Amino acid sequence: MRFFRIPEVSAHCDLPCGVYDPAQARIEAESIKAICKKVAENDDADFRTRATIIKEQRSQLVKEHLWILWTDYFKPPHFEKYPELHTLVNEATKLAGATGTKGAFDEAKADELLAKIDEIDKIFKETKQS
Repeated sequence: MRFFRIPEVSAHCDLPCGVYDPAQARIEAESIKAICKKVAENDDADFRTRATIIKEQRSQLVKEHLWILWTDYFKPPHFEKYPELHTLVNEATKLAGATGTKGAFDEAKADELLAKIDEIDKIFKETKQS
């Protein structure tokens, strides 16, 4: 066993930096907002059906991107320094859920979601500085 020395390594996240980023959730949320605008201008039933499916998929992706940040990137020291982080992620994922963008064509909800993602992103960027 003396021939094999296994170095100890540590990282602040599961994979190298750059894998996690709220920008992924933001891109999906921007798509949701654009879909809401287009649906408001189009009465075609087939178009609206396709738009509903895509909007619901994008809303689910927002939730998944935020959950990944919450469970894999953010660590206890982040939650200690930013105690509002749990609430922000919870509120954002609910805004992307059935009572938010997933359940309605509401640009205001999309704007609220984008604002929450911006708040999470601000904290994320601060954690990357340290």
